[in-house]
Amino acid sequence: MEQTALRPKPMPGREPLGGASRGAARRPHTARRGGRRLLTVAFGLLVGLGLLLSGIGLGTVSATVIGMSRMAELQRQAEGPGAAAPRSAPASRSAPADRTAPASPAPTPVRPSLGIEAVDDTGPGARVVGVHVPGPGYSAGLVRGDLLLVFGGTRIDSAADLAQAVARARPGRGVVLTVRHRGGGYEQLTVVPGIVT
Repeated sequence: MEQTALRPKPMPGREPLGGASRGAARRPHTARRGGRRLLTVAFGLLVGLGLLLSGIGLGTVSATVIGMSRMAELQRQAEGPGAAAPRSAPASRSAPADRTAPASPAPTPVRPSLGIEAVDDTGPGARVVGVHVPGPGYSAGLVRGDLLLVFGGTRIDSAADLAQAVARARPGRGVVLTVRHRGGGYEQLTVVPGIVT
């Protein structure tokens, strides 16, 4: 049937005058709707995943910053009030300053170290939460989760007791540790404290 100016095109979804059955009308937009839904769901999942990962990243960064500030605070407490930075002596006014020679650095105190990080446990002892590799604690066989009970004959009730006992130790001399492993077994290890400047 030819379309002329006198005979207009039928409206979409309506049957022409001489023709097809009523139920056979075709809807052109229904096929594309399922694809759009799938695309919308995929896009929503992608955006949700991006938001989730950015939240995890921000949480990790903030936990690291908080943990590092807590570690610095614990280190300051372990050093004690008498561990202030050395002050330089004022220069003499009568002698001219020698500008060509570099100033000699002030000697830093030598402190013994086990190369571990420990926290208070629920009972007596200090729980190892980190072992530096390489380090004296790693060489002795300490692992994360060990509970330090005795350091060279000194009973350890807290992480502060461990820090004080290590501070009294002589670097380079072996010290016997009594350790309870995470599995429940006890062991005596010999550790040689290193030097931290």
